[in-house]
Amino acid sequence: MNELPLVVLTNRTFSETRTAFDSVARLVANDQSEPWAYDDVVAWCEDATGVMAFMPDCIDRAFLDRCPKLKVIGAALKGFDNIDVAAASERGIWVTIVPDLLTEPTAELAVGLTIALGRHVRFGDASIRQSGFHGWRPEHYGTGLNGATVGIIGFGRVGQTIARCLSGFGCRIVAFDAHGGLGSVAGVERLNLPEVLSQSDVVILGLPLTNDTMGMIGAHAIRQMKPGALLVNPARGSLVDEGAVADALESGHLGGYAADVFECEDWARADRPRTIDPRLTAPQARTVLTPHIGSAVDTVRREIELSAARSIKEALAGVVPSGAVNKPRL
Repeated sequence: MNELPLVVLTNRTFSETRTAFDSVARLVANDQSEPWAYDDVVAWCEDATGVMAFMPDCIDRAFLDRCPKLKVIGAALKGFDNIDVAAASERGIWVTIVPDLLTEPTAELAVGLTIALGRHVRFGDASIRQSGFHGWRPEHYGTGLNGATVGIIGFGRVGQTIARCLSGFGCRIVAFDAHGGLGSVAGVERLNLPEVLSQSDVVILGLPLTNDTMGMIGAHAIRQMKPGALLVNPARGSLVDEGAVADALESGHLGGYAADVFECEDWARADRPRTIDPRLTAPQARTVLTPHIGSAVDTVRREIELSAARSIKEALAGVVPSGAVNKPRL
């Protein structure tokens, strides 16, 4: 009897995800919240046929050179900039993603970050926790969405869903997309990038991380924004130059920054910083920061994993897997 193929689950998963591989594969599964180190992941994958990858994983050429049996990388992700897709294709390895399930929760969080930042929710919460509540005071006046202009940069699935979520707030919505499409969202005005930056009270990013988008919101772009405007990044950390953001917050030109993603996460960058700029995490910084929880809805995360598992099983069965982003040399 032939031995079942080995599949590695690099981060903690739901029990349903592991059960999905019953009678199909042998599993090596991380059961801890902390991700395995790069070398440990490689070591586990050296004899693996499939791997379920997550945001902390870096699957580069060096990784693939040490894993000659791999046939499929099932990413429990929408963005896949941490995987060298070209190198995988050269080696006959499928790369799959989960294109749809992360969209709605990411858009919800983007709106939540915008409201929390503009209405000083973090400072209000801290005030009560530190000093107690003594009644209304003329403090913590902020920025609302009603009557504001919100600019969305990147108008794919996430950007369009952010616009739909915002449609009931009474704000003007403008958008820029380098590919020219504005989808089917009613009431969204199409502008060029300088116009979006200069006219928006709030700028929200909805872009993937590519060579063209890396660092696009740096000092030059921030100078084009309205004084006091808010910047919200639920997409990828390296879309933004965090040092330039910190400078603009210190000067007062930028009114606030909210982010769910950070430059230090982006394995595609050889020069990535290892920490968040400490000026952004200082207690009095006009920032709202969350630990990459854009898709962290229990039911959604379960479905994301199960979708990645289905793709891996399809590849192991010799059929084109769902969510494939490449055409490997088989």
